[in-house]
Amino acid sequence: MFTPKTALIVGAGAGLSASLARLFAANDMKIGLAARDTAKLADLAAEIGAETFACDVARPDDVASLFDQVDSTIGEPEVVVFNPSRRVRGALVDLDPQEVADAIMVTAYGAFLVARQAARRMLKRGQGAILFTGASAGVKGYPQSAPFAMGKFALRGLAQSMARELHPQNIHIDHFVIDGGIASDRRQAPDDAPDSLLDPDAIAQTYLDILRQPRSVWAWEIELRPWVERF
Repeated sequence: MFTPKTALIVGAGAGLSASLARLFAANDMKIGLAARDTAKLADLAAEIGAETFACDVARPDDVASLFDQVDSTIGEPEVVVFNPSRRVRGALVDLDPQEVADAIMVTAYGAFLVARQAARRMLKRGQGAILFTGASAGVKGYPQSAPFAMGKFALRGLAQSMARELHPQNIHIDHFVIDGGIASDRRQAPDDAPDSLLDPDAIAQTYLDILRQPRSVWAWEIELRPWVERF
């Protein structure tokens, strides 16, 4: 069974990222947390003994520097989780082209840059796992949300291509379709629909379960939704 000792969570913050960080740390992994604003990570980092790193995932030099810093601080990451995305909402004809470009650069191009650095290290080591946090927007486009769909569709395509290329080289790739809202301190399910939001701790447990899959049954994608969610 794959028992990684180092994990890098890119696009870290509250919610799912924090749940992942706590669970991975509880399973004896050294944790790196990367975000554009590291100040928001101070409490979580102190709680679990993680290292924090500033990074803009849309900048190749930032991503290269991030991995160099992680290598020298906690060691080469054996697990890399990519969480960043940027949403731009509005009618198609009213969208600002630069805002759309920026959104795609974070959600899709940033994923490529992070995956590229991670895969280079994992290929040398002969094992590893790269996990992408997707959304229902990556399999079905919603009105007023074209840029998010464009980015998440590209993210899914990247993951599928990587799985076909890297699974035979002992690097596990998985894309998680988060099909529903995630509960948080600021967002709780209503009393009349208590199971209508996904529990971030339960999502994190699924990520860990995927890491422990035997190679003979590796998944490249899994959809997660509340049992009351409409398909």
